[in-house]
Amino acid sequence: MEDFQSWIPTSESKSTLSEETSFSSLESSANPKSTNFHCYIASLGTLASQISCLAVNENSLYATSLNEISVFSLTNYALIDTFSCSDSASGLVKFIAFSDRKIFTAHQDCKIRVWQMTSSNKHRLISTLPTFKDRLCRCMLAKNYVQVRRHKQKLWIEHSDTVSCLAVNNGLMYSASWDKSFKTWKISDMNCLESMKNVHSDAVNAIVVSVNDLIYTASADGHIKVWEKVGKTHKLLTLLDKHTSSVNALSLKNDGSVLFSGGGDQIIFVWEREDSANFMVVKRSLAGHRGAILCLFYVNNTLLSGSSDKTIRIWQEFKEGYCCLGILEGHCKPIKSIVAVSDGDLDDNLSVFSGSLDGEIRVWNITISTRVFTESLITSSDRD
Repeated sequence: MEDFQSWIPTSESKSTLSEETSFSSLESSANPKSTNFHCYIASLGTLASQISCLAVNENSLYATSLNEISVFSLTNYALIDTFSCSDSASGLVKFIAFSDRKIFTAHQDCKIRVWQMTSSNKHRLISTLPTFKDRLCRCMLAKNYVQVRRHKQKLWIEHSDTVSCLAVNNGLMYSASWDKSFKTWKISDMNCLESMKNVHSDAVNAIVVSVNDLIYTASADGHIKVWEKVGKTHKLLTLLDKHTSSVNALSLKNDGSVLFSGGGDQIIFVWEREDSANFMVVKRSLAGHRGAILCLFYVNNTLLSGSSDKTIRIWQEFKEGYCCLGILEGHCKPIKSIVAVSDGDLDDNLSVFSGSLDGEIRVWNITISTRVFTESLITSSDRD
């Protein structure tokens, strides 16, 4: 690993941003209110190819690149482990989720794989969903098969296209797919409990679950749908129809009161729960990106958005609305994934990790109160 280097921003590296901000009832300011400082600190190595997903669990950062998952320590950014499926046909790893000591990965081959960390910080594959037992119990009955394509059937517990995203809540895991469905899994025995088929007219790109068990699905058809549990199944509660293009990313406030959605129309919509109804309405639109919104992450009253325009925008809520506090630049290709964690006890100090199709993971230290942004870079050239 290379030695850490320090760099003092010159006048050329500083960007003086607009101090005047205007708000309206729907649109919020896209012009950053402050000055950005980007300080290159270190190169820790590069991953082999494009980054498709980042996720944080306890004190580790998980990054997927093609069919491989790399794990870095959040303490010193050292590479802890690298693991992948032995089946070369598994395809890209699209998403990562966690429950206790189990790690769930969504794959291009229509399957979900379950991993467990050993005492030596290595990861071993313990199951593939749907499990062999689950498939065996259902394969004898014709009613358990559904038509997925002309002349082709599959068990209803199986996805028939890429598993695009996962969500975990209250002992259940939800998987969504490009096959236009989402499924519910019981984590304790890893059995599939329910399959909601053709919930959208196109691929499902994102799924999130609120604390009150409402499920939000976002699709390439431009719609967001809200699902509530009624008995043992889920029913459509409402349709959120505002985007004019594919909806690519969703993020929720912790209490479920606000939903953020980003799409190919380059807009982020802020949906808020109405007191008089159990559904969301648009209260704000956040404009400024010059490309499709590909990822969103909300933490500590701060919304982070990544785009195909290769930038990350930092949004914060004020009394009058949301305002862009800064723009993080440096990636050479679209930003595919963002995660962030609080740094110590300071709510306004965040460590942000961005993954791009350029194969880089960049680490940004953001101090909201002083508007100072520093950057370090995880690459993967010295992983050997």
